[in-house]
Amino acid sequence: MRLLIVDDSKSMRLIIKRTIGQAGFDNMEITEAVDGEDAIEKIADINPHIVLCDWNMPGKTGIEVLRIIREAGNKVLFGFVTSESTDAMRETAKEAGAQFYITKPFTPEKFGEQLNSVLKT
Repeated sequence: MRLLIVDDSKSMRLIIKRTIGQAGFDNMEITEAVDGEDAIEKIADINPHIVLCDWNMPGKTGIEVLRIIREAGNKVLFGFVTSESTDAMRETAKEAGAQFYITKPFTPEKFGEQLNSVLKT
Protein backbone atom coordinates (compact mmCIF):
# COMPACT_ATOMS: atom_id res chain seq x y z
CA MET A 1 0.00 0.00 0.00
CA ARG A 2 1.39 3.41 -1.02
CA LEU A 3 1.29 6.32 1.42
CA LEU A 4 2.35 9.92 0.79
CA ILE A 5 3.48 12.13 3.68
CA VAL A 6 3.27 15.84 2.88
CA ASP A 7 4.95 18.28 5.27
CA ASP A 8 7.43 21.10 4.78
CA SER A 9 9.32 19.99 7.91
CA LYS A 10 11.74 17.11 7.29
CA SER A 11 11.79 16.26 11.00
CA MET A 12 7.98 16.06 11.10
CA ARG A 13 7.96 13.77 8.05
CA LEU A 14 10.39 11.48 9.87
CA ILE A 15 8.28 11.56 13.05
CA ILE A 16 5.14 10.70 11.09
CA LYS A 17 6.95 7.88 9.28
CA ARG A 18 8.19 6.44 12.59
CA THR A 19 4.74 6.76 14.17
CA ILE A 20 3.11 4.94 11.26
CA GLY A 21 5.49 2.04 11.84
CA GLN A 22 4.80 2.07 15.57
CA ALA A 23 1.07 1.97 14.79
CA GLY A 24 1.61 -1.34 12.98
CA PHE A 25 1.72 -0.06 9.40
CA ASP A 26 5.36 -0.91 8.73
CA ASN A 27 4.40 -2.58 5.43
CA MET A 28 3.54 0.76 3.78
CA GLU A 29 5.51 2.02 0.79
CA ILE A 30 6.10 5.59 1.97
CA THR A 31 6.93 8.57 -0.23
CA GLU A 32 7.52 12.09 1.04
CA ALA A 33 6.54 15.46 -0.44
CA VAL A 34 8.13 18.68 0.79
CA ASP A 35 5.27 21.06 -0.05
CA GLY A 36 1.91 21.35 -1.77
CA GLU A 37 3.27 21.57 -5.31
CA ASP A 38 5.45 18.51 -4.74
CA ALA A 39 2.42 16.70 -3.30
CA ILE A 40 0.27 17.38 -6.36
CA GLU A 41 3.00 16.05 -8.65
CA LYS A 42 3.64 12.95 -6.53
CA ILE A 43 -0.07 12.17 -6.17
CA ALA A 44 -0.28 12.10 -9.97
CA ASP A 45 2.96 10.11 -10.33
CA ILE A 46 2.67 7.42 -7.67
CA ASN A 47 -1.12 7.23 -7.21
CA PRO A 48 -0.96 6.69 -3.42
CA HIS A 49 -3.69 4.91 -1.49
CA ILE A 50 -3.45 7.42 1.38
CA VAL A 51 -2.19 11.00 1.72
CA LEU A 52 -1.20 12.43 5.11
CA CYS A 53 -0.89 16.19 4.70
CA ASP A 54 0.04 19.16 6.84
CA TRP A 55 -2.36 22.13 6.65
CA ASN A 56 0.10 25.04 6.78
CA MET A 57 2.87 24.94 4.20
CA PRO A 58 4.52 27.56 2.01
CA GLY A 59 3.12 27.84 -1.49
CA LYS A 60 0.04 25.65 -1.63
CA THR A 61 -1.56 24.82 1.70
CA GLY A 62 -2.88 21.37 2.50
CA ILE A 63 -6.48 22.44 1.94
CA GLU A 64 -5.52 23.84 -1.47
CA VAL A 65 -3.86 20.54 -2.36
CA LEU A 66 -7.00 18.65 -1.34
CA ARG A 67 -9.29 20.93 -3.35
CA ILE A 68 -7.06 20.71 -6.45
CA ILE A 69 -6.92 16.91 -6.45
CA ARG A 70 -10.65 16.57 -5.74
CA GLU A 71 -11.47 18.99 -8.59
CA ALA A 72 -9.33 16.75 -10.82
CA GLY A 73 -11.48 13.77 -9.79
CA ASN A 74 -8.88 12.08 -7.56
CA LYS A 75 -10.60 10.17 -4.72
CA VAL A 76 -7.45 9.17 -2.79
CA LEU A 77 -7.94 8.74 0.96
CA PHE A 78 -6.79 12.08 2.34
CA GLY A 79 -6.20 13.15 5.92
CA PHE A 80 -4.63 16.08 7.67
CA VAL A 81 -1.87 15.80 10.25
CA THR A 82 -1.64 19.28 11.69
CA SER A 83 -1.38 21.41 14.81
CA GLU A 84 -4.37 23.45 13.61
CA SER A 85 -7.57 22.11 15.09
CA THR A 86 -10.46 24.54 15.14
CA ASP A 87 -13.98 23.28 14.53
CA ALA A 88 -14.11 25.50 11.43
CA MET A 89 -10.95 23.93 10.00
CA ARG A 90 -12.21 20.42 10.66
CA GLU A 91 -15.48 21.27 8.93
CA THR A 92 -13.65 22.87 5.99
CA ALA A 93 -11.50 19.74 5.64
CA LYS A 94 -14.53 17.46 5.72
CA GLU A 95 -16.42 19.58 3.18
CA ALA A 96 -13.39 19.52 0.85
CA GLY A 97 -13.26 15.72 0.99
CA ALA A 98 -10.84 14.81 3.80
CA GLN A 99 -11.60 11.47 5.45
CA PHE A 100 -9.73 12.08 8.71
CA TYR A 101 -7.94 14.68 10.78
CA ILE A 102 -5.07 13.96 13.20
CA THR A 103 -3.95 16.73 15.54
CA LYS A 104 -0.34 17.19 16.65
CA PRO A 105 0.90 16.04 19.07
CA PHE A 106 -0.26 12.55 18.15
CA THR A 107 0.31 8.99 19.27
CA PRO A 108 0.77 5.71 17.40
CA GLU A 109 -2.63 4.69 18.78
CA LYS A 110 -4.30 7.74 17.22
CA PHE A 111 -2.68 6.97 13.86
CA GLY A 112 -3.74 3.33 14.09
CA GLU A 113 -7.29 4.28 14.99
CA GLN A 114 -7.63 6.77 12.12
CA LEU A 115 -5.90 4.66 9.46
CA ASN A 116 -7.75 1.49 10.39
CA SER A 117 -11.02 3.41 10.25
CA VAL A 118 -10.49 4.76 6.71
CA LEU A 119 -8.95 1.56 5.35
CA LYS A 120 -12.07 -0.42 6.33
CA THR A 121 -14.34 1.82 4.25
